[in-house]
Amino acid sequence: MTIEQSIRNKVEQEWEIEKLILLNESHMHAGPAANSHFNLTLVSEVFAGKRPVARHQMLYKLLAEELAGEIHALALHLFTPEEWQQAGNMSEASPNCQGGQ
Repeated sequence: MTIEQSIRNKVEQEWEIEKLILLNESHMHAGPAANSHFNLTLVSEVFAGKRPVARHQMLYKLLAEELAGEIHALALHLFTPEEWQQAGNMSEASPNCQGGQ
């Protein structure tokens, strides 16, 4: 199972998700690692009433095994359905790193 599949499976098994967008952005960064940089957008009621730090901590705990491995960066965009609608159903794109292509 790839890291991307593992992330998807864990998130989908743990919570009821309305939207999951997982992008492997490793190609935007320097270095040979093909599974080092990811951008994850999640929309779920599970985030209701939680501050951004608490939302991130939920993901860090769930994905501890993956984060301890070859993942160098994981951009998180975590919304409730209402917040997602207010954001125009869009999250921010990740910038290239200084050594990126």
